Amino acid sequence: MTEQWIPGSKTELMAAIEQEWNLLMAVVKLLTEVQMTAPDEGGWSPKDNIAHLTDWMKILTDHHMDKSPAHEVLNVSEAIANEWDMEVINPILLERSRARSTREILNESKTVYQQLAAKLENMPFEELMKPRHADDPEKRPLVLWVLGDTTEHFAEHRLTIEKSLKS
Repeated sequence: MTEQWIPGSKTELMAAIEQEWNLLMAVVKLLTEVQMTAPDEGGWSPKDNIAHLTDWMKILTDHHMDKSPAHEVLNVSEAIANEWDMEVINPILLERSRARSTREILNESKTVYQQLAAKLENMPFEELMKPRHADDPEKRPLVLWVLGDTTEHFAEHRLTIEKSLKS
């Protein structure tokens, strides 16, 4: 098992997030509208992947960072939110964005990314290193959720989009 990378400073964190975001956007920039809306073998188009990333950046800011209740942020029942089951939550989020245009999704994604980056810039690094949950026996820092919903998530979906273009 590999050790998860944790940045040593705000500068390192922001550079890593920006790098992965730029790599993702570089791939998206190469796609035509037809490619952006063409589903892969799993049924997700690049547009769907970008909408998904946008939803999770919002969840990061509103739930993990601002501590708003998950069910309110997700706009689902408390029962669904409390289960925190991605096999349930992700399809709900996917269906909500399916009818939206590529332009609308890309514009929203860029706006949400800029808002998240500004929020992170204004947050002391020490706050990001504090445990996300007070009762977490592992005392996992908030920065792990930040990485999970930014650098790691951006890279995962960029690779998914790249793979679908090669098929």
